[in-house]
Amino acid sequence: MLSGSAPTGRSEQASTPGRRRVGGSAVARIARFTVARYETHHLLYAVMFVAAVEGTAAVVSHPDLAWRPGGATAVRIVVVVVLLLYLRMVDEIKDLDYDRVHNPDRPLVTGAVSVGELWGAIGALAVMLTVVSSLLSWWSAVLVVAAMGYGLALWGLEGVSARIRGDLLLNLAVTYPVQLWIIAYLVRSAIDTGQVEAGWRTAWVALIFAGAFLHFEFARKTAADARPGQSYYSNVLGVRRSVVAIVGCAALAVGAEVALSRPWDHPLPWATLTWIPVGLLLLPVLVAGSFLTRSPEPMRPPVPPSESARNGAASPAAGESDSATRAYPVVPAVVFVLVLYLILIATAVTWR
Repeated sequence: MLSGSAPTGRSEQASTPGRRRVGGSAVARIARFTVARYETHHLLYAVMFVAAVEGTAAVVSHPDLAWRPGGATAVRIVVVVVLLLYLRMVDEIKDLDYDRVHNPDRPLVTGAVSVGELWGAIGALAVMLTVVSSLLSWWSAVLVVAAMGYGLALWGLEGVSARIRGDLLLNLAVTYPVQLWIIAYLVRSAIDTGQVEAGWRTAWVALIFAGAFLHFEFARKTAADARPGQSYYSNVLGVRRSVVAIVGCAALAVGAEVALSRPWDHPLPWATLTWIPVGLLLLPVLVAGSFLTRSPEPMRPPVPPSESARNGAASPAAGESDSATRAYPVVPAVVFVLVLYLILIATAVTWR
């Protein structure tokens, strides 16, 4: 869930010329940072994600019973909301050098908040997350600490490894497991508090959410032509293979949902909801077909990973490419993910 960050080295903590310091207490500055960098849609996503993961794991683990969220579910929602804020703060520090060049209006760059204040907030959030999770179970605390630790480890890895910073696919492989740690936390915690039963099938729920997340991730970083110096999967894979990845990830999410829910074993109308994602798959298929049909021909070859390093400055040619070529439509990918989550939640609550 660190998507959207730019792999860079360790952030320089010296002041940047021209930085202005905003007055007020450190708490007020952290609050303003949170409002600026943790938008409302992150909160909505966190609520839906927790409900979808827990609800799906519940009906997969005990297919004869519907999911019944409780107080522990509400605690897990709060934990994930705060955990995403924690990871956003780590990301901001990690990307400071990159943002000084490419995003000069961000709070950490402008001096609206300092690196030291963010580290202080990160420490406070870490303590809070650990304590609150321990109220649910010992494993809940262990796994939330693991998720936080992995986020910090990524900051260190990208600081020492030029290959991780520069190879977009390797960077994805290294950063994506943050979501797996969060899923592991949610499922194990729900097992400990009684909403989910332990079993091998429960672990496969992660495939649904991996497919959904990667569908969005590839969609937001695909364009109709090469964009040298920018972090696009289409630069590395080529346009067609990047689009195949977009559709393939959506198909993975839907296929895993159908295979795990086994709607053919349940009577109508209760099984109807679990078949809807199959129809929903038409959305990414149609968008992909339209995008490829309108893409310029002949398509340029993929750009080597070294040329698409995120920490490289965009060239004038890259700027021209931005205006002259089309990016893959992201809104349909967002709709696909959110509707899929809503279907999963509705299915879990009404399951028979």
